Amino acid sequence: MQSLYLLIPLGVLVVFGAIGALVWAVVSGQYDDLDEQARRLPDDEP
Repeated sequence: MQSLYLLIPLGVLVVFGAIGALVWAVVSGQYDDLDEQARRLPDDEP
């Protein structure tokens, strides 16, 4: 029972961290123009 006092807040922090990372990725443009990246990767020749 004592471990729940540590694990529940830790789990909540992990969830908020994941949500924060997703929001940061969307705001910074990581998901913009996914079609161009999909076309470019298979044709990437040195």
